[in-house]
Amino acid sequence: MTNQASKQLRSEHPRPQFIRKAWVNLNGEWEFEYDDSQVGDQEQWHSSERVFSRRIQVPFAFQSKLSGIGDPEFHDTVWYRNNFSVPISFKGKRVLLHFGAVDYCASVWVNGNLVAQHEGGHTPFHADITNALRNDGNTIVVKAVDYSRDVSLPRGKQHWLSDSASIFYTRTTGIWQTVWMEAVAPAYLDKVKFTSDIDQNAIEMSMIFQGLKGEENLRVKIDISFKGEHISQDVIQVNTPNEVRTIHLADFNDHGLGRWWSPEHPNLYDVVFTVLEGDTVVDEVSSYFGMRKVSIENGKFNLNNRPYFQKLVLDQGYFPDGNLTPPSDDAIKQDVELMKAMGFNGARKHQKLEDPRYLYWCDRLGLLVWSEAANAFEFSEVYVRRFMNEWQESVARDYNHPSIVAWVPLNESWGVPNIQIDKLQQQHALTMYHLTKSLDPMRPVVSNDGWEMVKTDLFNIHDYEWRQEVLTERYSSTDKAVNAMPANRRLSVEGFPYEGQPILVTELGGIAYKKSEWEGWGYSGAENDEDFASKLRAVIQPLLQSSIVQGYCYTQLTDVEQEINGLLTYDRVPKLPVDVIRAINEGN
Repeated sequence: MTNQASKQLRSEHPRPQFIRKAWVNLNGEWEFEYDDSQVGDQEQWHSSERVFSRRIQVPFAFQSKLSGIGDPEFHDTVWYRNNFSVPISFKGKRVLLHFGAVDYCASVWVNGNLVAQHEGGHTPFHADITNALRNDGNTIVVKAVDYSRDVSLPRGKQHWLSDSASIFYTRTTGIWQTVWMEAVAPAYLDKVKFTSDIDQNAIEMSMIFQGLKGEENLRVKIDISFKGEHISQDVIQVNTPNEVRTIHLADFNDHGLGRWWSPEHPNLYDVVFTVLEGDTVVDEVSSYFGMRKVSIENGKFNLNNRPYFQKLVLDQGYFPDGNLTPPSDDAIKQDVELMKAMGFNGARKHQKLEDPRYLYWCDRLGLLVWSEAANAFEFSEVYVRRFMNEWQESVARDYNHPSIVAWVPLNESWGVPNIQIDKLQQQHALTMYHLTKSLDPMRPVVSNDGWEMVKTDLFNIHDYEWRQEVLTERYSSTDKAVNAMPANRRLSVEGFPYEGQPILVTELGGIAYKKSEWEGWGYSGAENDEDFASKLRAVIQPLLQSSIVQGYCYTQLTDVEQEINGLLTYDRVPKLPVDVIRAINEGN
C-alpha cells in the first residue's frame, strides 16, 4: 500500500443532503482477492477463515492507482473483507450499512449472514445489519461481479476491450464509492423528497418513514433557516409511512433580493428534521433545498421564469489516479470552481452517475447539471431490465438537487443503435422519456441526446464541425438547424418531427491540443496556444451569435487518458489562461 493511497480515505460525509450525526466511515484498507476461477462461492469465502492475499484501499477500484493495486486487466469477480466495530453510541439503535456504488452486482455478508444483494454499477444501496451483528467484533465480506465484455451492460465510458482506445477508458470493477454505516431509531425518517414551487412561494416535502408499527406517538418537527436566519417551523403528527407537508416561505422575488437558486445566486435553505416520540428525540436529519424552477415556455428554456442561455461543458468525471472515483472532496470542488472560472454556467455530466459530493458542490457553488445515465451499447431484453431499474434508482437518488435541470437517459443512440428503423428501440426510448416524466414532471427530459430523437423536451444536436462559416450558416435559421445532419445522422426519427422545442448544440468542439505527456486524439486539432484559442472562438461564437440556439456544451472539461480534447489536462492544468477561455464564452 502506497503512502499516497493510504491517505486518501474520502472521509467526508458521502450523503451531504441527508446527514445524521451518528455515522462511521468504513473506507480504508480492506482485504481483497481476485476470483478468476469462480471458486469463492463453492469454498464459501463469505464465511471461511481464508485470508485474502491482497490489500486494497476502498473506495478505489483495483484498476486505479489509488487502490494500491493499479491492475487494468480483466478480473470480473472480486472479493473484499473488512473487520469493523460498532460504536457504543449505536447501542439500542438499528444499524444501516451503506454502499455508494459497487460495479456491477454486489452480494454483502455480515458475520456470514447475507444482508444485501444489488444489481447496478452506479446507484447506492443499504442493508439493516442489526440482527447480524456481534458484540465481540464484526466482519463484512463483499463479492462484486462485473461483466467487462458485456456490451448490453450499462457501462458508460468503460471499455469492453483490454486497452483504452478512442473515447473509451479504463474499466471500474467493484466498490468505487464510500462504504459507511449509520445508527437509526427503530422508527426513523428514511428519505425526504423536496419539490419547490417559486410561483406559490412554497416547498413541498414528502417524508418517508421506516419501522412504523402503528403504536408510536411520533411527531416530526421541521425547522427551516436561510443563512442562519430562522424562516419557518412546523410540527406534524406521523400517522402513515408517507407524510406530505407544504410550507409557504417568505421573501421571494426576482429583483436581486430574493432567495431563489441560480448559478449566479446559489441560495440554499437549510432544514433540520427532528423526529420525536413523546418528548424524546429519536431521530434527527440535516438537509437543504433550493428554490428554483425549470420550465419551457413558448419554445424558450427558462430558469426561474426567465429565458436562460446555457453554457455547458462536457464532464466525463475521470481522474488520473482514481479513474471514476475522485481522489478527494477538494478535487471535486476544484473541478466545479474551474468550470465557473472559465465562464461556464453548467456541466453535462457524461455517461456517469456522479458522486453525490459533486452535486453538493454544484448546489453550493452554483452550477447547472444535466444528469445523464451510463449507457449500454447493445439492445436486448436483459439490457432493458437492467437499464430501467438503474435509471429509476438514479432519478430517485438525485431528485432533490436544485443544480440538476435536465435528465438524459440516452445519448447518441447508445443501447438503441437501430432506433431509426427499429420500432422496439423507438418504444424503449419513448418509455424512458415517459418513465422519467412520471418520476419527475418538473424537469425537461431528453429522449436521445445528439440525434435520432423521438419525443423530447429539448432538441439537442451534436456537431463537431470546426469551420466557423459552416456553423454560422447552419445555425442561422431553425429550418437549417433541424434539418442538418452533422454526424450524417438524422436528428429526428421518422414520425417525431421538430415541434418547436429549444434548440441546443450539446456536443461541439472536441479540439485536441497536447499540453501534457499524453498522446491521443480529438475531433479536430490545434498546434499552439494561439491556434487553440482561435479554434475555440470559431466553434463557440457562431452559437453565441445565433438567434435560434439557446445553449451549447463544449467537449470537454479535461483530457481523459488518450483523449486529449480537454480545456484542462488530465491533471487539471488549464491549457489556456482561464481568463482567455472565459472571454471566449462571453463572446470576446
